[in-house]
Amino acid sequence: MLAKRSELFKASDVRELLKLTEGKKIISLAGGMPDPETFPKKELAEIAKEVIGERGDASLQYAPTAGVSEFRKELMSFLQRKDVKVRGDDSVIVTTGSQQALDLISRVFIEREDVIVVELPTYLAALNAFTLSHPQIVGVPVDENGMRVDILEKELKRIYGEGKSVKFIYTIPVAHNPAGVTLSIERKKYLLELASKYDIVVIEDDPYSYFVYESGVDVTPLKTLDDEGRVVYLGTLSKILSPGLRIGWVLGNHYVIDVLERAKQTADLHTPTLTQYIALESIRRGLVDKTIEKAKQVYKIKRDVMLDALTDYMPEKTWWPRPVGGLFVMVFLPSLDVDTRKMLPEALARGVAYVPGASFFANGGGWNSMRLNFSFPPPDKIAEGIKILGSLAKEKIKEPKGPITPESFYTM
Repeated sequence: MLAKRSELFKASDVRELLKLTEGKKIISLAGGMPDPETFPKKELAEIAKEVIGERGDASLQYAPTAGVSEFRKELMSFLQRKDVKVRGDDSVIVTTGSQQALDLISRVFIEREDVIVVELPTYLAALNAFTLSHPQIVGVPVDENGMRVDILEKELKRIYGEGKSVKFIYTIPVAHNPAGVTLSIERKKYLLELASKYDIVVIEDDPYSYFVYESGVDVTPLKTLDDEGRVVYLGTLSKILSPGLRIGWVLGNHYVIDVLERAKQTADLHTPTLTQYIALESIRRGLVDKTIEKAKQVYKIKRDVMLDALTDYMPEKTWWPRPVGGLFVMVFLPSLDVDTRKMLPEALARGVAYVPGASFFANGGGWNSMRLNFSFPPPDKIAEGIKILGSLAKEKIKEPKGPITPESFYTM
């Protein structure tokens, strides 16, 4: 009785793991949940009370699909203060989290068999959203300086040489999820040169650039470097204020935003009005900036604890790119004989959860990798969890063959 497309609704490994670990004494290194200690609960409660008390008629009413006008204006100012370039022909739409933005982009941009380019690895929920529109997905590996734009160039030559074209390039250039790496300024510029040469839209997903822990890292958005209006910029308050508010956005050419607005009308009419007003006041009063600074300090400590524990406990020749930002470490075990999907039940039985890395690879690789989150667990649990995983991995690996890097999967 169900539509055939319903078969494409693949359960997210992260969401399934959250269900498995809920209410159990398991050290979860799986989901990308913020540390609740960073939530400004008292301030948000005060803002919510004021918003309902003073703006009740507006905040509890329907709103325009693109978002509350006052909030959209404040949001544009916020982005400009964060060095995101807003062009004269740009507009912004408020979405129900950035996940809705990915879903809308999939529906608006992709037709069956269109070619799209993503990174190897990439955000698994983006892959799930794009897959529903039946594209051909081409993966380009990352290294410690972000997407390998030299390989991107080779792939574009191949694709266009076959008489095809690319609909868009999806990238997380700063504090990548899951790899934690950041695209160098030289590669950012060359990516845009390639996009211009082949007339390709660039979808820039930017949830984590507020959390960069190393000095000297270039965090310039592609949107700011773009002189042609081809970058569509996605953002969210989920990691920098609260995921429960479900506030995301898309900034781009007004024509693209207009089409996304029409698509959103059929999805949910509009993002909740109340949370938009709460977000508006949180930005206006400096609460978002304050929360970012607090969280950044907390997450840097946790990241360092995880990196030290990996060094101490993981098998010899295990490899991971050092995350300059974000909330994750992508770990590659030094044997292609290890399947982290099959290893996961044993890890859960020992009290630790992680996300098997294969979910993040559009080319079917990554089976010996795992994504580990450091933002949610306390530092002592991070170290304990890595110790348990390291012991389990050593049992599975008889003879290290590493180091294994993402590039290896591209050529296999």
